[in-house]
Amino acid sequence: MQKFVIHIEDTGESYTATETRSVLEGMEALGKKGIPVGCRQGGCGVCKVQVLEGQYTRRVMSRAHISAEEESTGCVLSCRIYPNSDLRLNVVGAMKKNIYRSKAAPLSPTP
Repeated sequence: MQKFVIHIEDTGESYTATETRSVLEGMEALGKKGIPVGCRQGGCGVCKVQVLEGQYTRRVMSRAHISAEEESTGCVLSCRIYPNSDLRLNVVGAMKKNIYRSKAAPLSPTP
């Protein structure tokens, strides 16, 4: 089974994935709290990413959440894509605030 590197531009993190795991499943394996996971079937739209580079297999996604125009710019739902090569992506939509939140510095305790 071939392994591919998925690089998340927003955080600088990377993880290894195979063509049998969705990009979302790999992101979950990073162990981040707050990554929103909805239906896992391309119908809720919370796991939107923009693929900047690389090849993937795409499964059916709701046009209510990914328009044909968005898809032409690389926007897809991470639960419905499977890598065929290394991927470089940005997180967009509802998931973005959770990715950034996990990179924020911890708050100092109040005296």
